[in-house]
Amino acid sequence: MKQVLSLCMICFWAISAIAQRAAVPVGYVDLGLPSGTLWKLHNEAKFYTYEEAMTTFDNQLPEKHHFVELEKFCEWKWIDDGSYQVVGPNGNSMILPAAGYRGCGIEISHIVSNIGINGYYWSSTPYDSDNAWNLCFDSIGVYIYQDPKCGGVSVRLVQ
Repeated sequence: MKQVLSLCMICFWAISAIAQRAAVPVGYVDLGLPSGTLWKLHNEAKFYTYEEAMTTFDNQLPEKHHFVELEKFCEWKWIDDGSYQVVGPNGNSMILPAAGYRGCGIEISHIVSNIGINGYYWSSTPYDSDNAWNLCFDSIGVYIYQDPKCGGVSVRLVQ
């Protein structure tokens, strides 16, 4: 009887593990974060102002606390191609490119600067009426900072 019970427990554990892996949608990664947040594996295709990002993606944008969790619980490895490999507590990882940014103002809104040097990613969390929180990084470190909502930066979605 104990052997049958042990076998049942092993089967239940295996089925649960398979079901959890199967629950990760295609194109997302489970980094094993405490919140259970799933991160999309790739950036959206262009730079977005804060308003464009909010209008287009709404609740799929990470909030500031998602970036805090990512910074706190993951290992960040700078790759010489100008990106970070972000490794979660469970060993799964994603790449965040230092895609640069597009400045504010009509005279520079079409210019992309700092490709391979800096990465900026919008959160859905406003800082004040003119700025919003974002994740920014360079080869030296990772920061959670506020930037002008009029700038164009990358977007990485969550579930």
